[in-house]
Amino acid sequence: MASPARKFLPKIEAERALRSDENRGSQASDPMDKTRILLIDDDKKLCRLLKDYLEPMGYELCAAHTGPEGEERAVSENWQAIILDVMLPGLDGFEVLKRIRQRTDVPVLMLTARGDEADRIVGLEIGADDYLPKTFSPRELLARLRAVTRRAGRLPAKGNEKLEPEIAIGQLRINPNNRTVLLSDERLLLTPVEFDLLVSLARAKGRVKTREQLLDEIRERDYEVFDRSIDVHISALRKKLRDDSKAPRFIRTLRSAGYLLIDPDAD
Repeated sequence: MASPARKFLPKIEAERALRSDENRGSQASDPMDKTRILLIDDDKKLCRLLKDYLEPMGYELCAAHTGPEGEERAVSENWQAIILDVMLPGLDGFEVLKRIRQRTDVPVLMLTARGDEADRIVGLEIGADDYLPKTFSPRELLARLRAVTRRAGRLPAKGNEKLEPEIAIGQLRINPNNRTVLLSDERLLLTPVEFDLLVSLARAKGRVKTREQLLDEIRERDYEVFDRSIDVHISALRKKLRDDSKAPRFIRTLRSAGYLLIDPDAD
């Protein structure tokens, strides 16, 4: 089987030529403004290709080639996003993701085998923000990176920008401005996708949000008709809210319709 790097090479060469035409005469970005990305993948050639492609686009890409090394760097350094392969020596990507999620909510884009839905579902259940098959195109990777970093990088409003009011539902407090969630005064560690999903449901409290509406609002990309990722994110969110799907305090499922957020203190 051809390595991901060999499949990626002709795509990246075409993208380089197109980018050269588009960017001719433009100035290089300020190194201080670069977005720091950690790539955890044992395919060193693919890592070099991605580095060459992404760095002129405003990214600083660092690579780790084993599971233990990737875990250590992921939690000990500051990153705007992590690209994580499933198949790694020393510690597989799922275990690395579990350990990362115990320490940080940094966005994680997981690389999976082509067409392997099981890998995608497991990754999302553990806490991945998005997934990408290893047959990806350079532009698709760039679009996914921009989406997850933009979502995670939303900052409190400044100056004349309008601050959003805190959302209070029972013992749940959601602050859209600094992207924090408190449950009974305990701060919850949510991934960027989980936070946006919760905010979307909270703003529509008492009204049903369909899976398609939620996907459109939080994924910022095209999705498959039978995409199960929303259900997986809802399940992960429920666990963090200590919510029971059979007797929900916060998130209720309406079969064949979608989800809605309810007020546990309402009559």
